[in-house]
Amino acid sequence: MTGKMTQAALLITVFGLISAVCAGLRLRQVRPGLAVLTDFLVAAGIVCLAGGSSWTTLATASAAVGVRLVVGSGLRPRPEPTR
Repeated sequence: MTGKMTQAALLITVFGLISAVCAGLRLRQVRPGLAVLTDFLVAAGIVCLAGGSSWTTLATASAAVGVRLVVGSGLRPRPEPTR
């Protein structure tokens, strides 16, 4: 991966952390901030894939998408049971 792509992925990750903290503080909830963070992590993984394809970058991007899917499914509101 080129140096510029590495810097771009790192910058996206930092912006994701800052955005997640801001969203969490503004809305006073953890869920929206966590959703924003995982979206930025997926974006950073895609940038890593664009920089160069190796098994390590593919595994990193796949792990980011997997975390996003698991966290996203846990963030959905559960329907209340009918009586």
